[in-house]
Amino acid sequence: MNGALFRQTWYFQRIRLAVVCIGLAVWGFVPPLIYAKFGSQFRVMLESGFIPDQFARFGGGDIFSLPGAMALVLIHPIAIILTSVFAVGFSTTAVAGERQRGTLETLLARPISRRSLYLTLAVANLGFIALTIMSLIAGCLAGATYAGVVNEIDAARLPMLWLNAWLLFSAFAAIGLAASVSFDRQPPAIGVTLGFMVVMYFFDVLGSLWPDAEPLQPFSLFHYLKAKALLTGAGAPADFVLLTTVILAAAVWALIVFPARDIAAPS
Repeated sequence: MNGALFRQTWYFQRIRLAVVCIGLAVWGFVPPLIYAKFGSQFRVMLESGFIPDQFARFGGGDIFSLPGAMALVLIHPIAIILTSVFAVGFSTTAVAGERQRGTLETLLARPISRRSLYLTLAVANLGFIALTIMSLIAGCLAGATYAGVVNEIDAARLPMLWLNAWLLFSAFAAIGLAASVSFDRQPPAIGVTLGFMVVMYFFDVLGSLWPDAEPLQPFSLFHYLKAKALLTGAGAPADFVLLTTVILAAAVWALIVFPARDIAAPS
């Protein structure tokens, strides 16, 4: 890993990182307030049959409990979009963007190997994602504290929730960086990674809303983010293992493909 490049990467991304973290913290603050204010009313509507059960639980989250509300925070499109700024946006353009601009050769002309470049960008991006997830969970805690319901969760389980969410979005980031080192232009790298994420999200949400599509859920990486289960003490170690395996597989691909690629300036 190259220390100078690592510091420079963090410096260049500092404003974007701050904006994303603030946005996620603000978003995380809201659902606990909604749960505290309207959770009991929604539960009555569900138990009366007014709301179908499958439509009351979106992607493993719900508004009938604080763990369910926090799960909803993590799986909601707002959180996905904001977190994807780094999980997809940064990862896919980190190398392909340099290659497209014809500046990758200049970067590698310094005393830095391709593997060192990849590892530096990967570690930096994992740090960005770690902070974004931390901001989101901190916003949830602030909202729950403000609403007076924070005692409904066990704070000792929050680090495992953070780790599970970090592994999920790090998996997409690893895939994005693998795509970035595999293509000469940004659009294909972005398209492959974003398309993969959208399909994964579609499988998970469709399976949670439509019983006939439930067999699709295990094929989605989002299915292995078990926020509510972790907060209620029912998490499965296999979820962590699978997401870690995806990260390692994408990293191995990148470390094999990138050093073997031709990086002549684009015509």
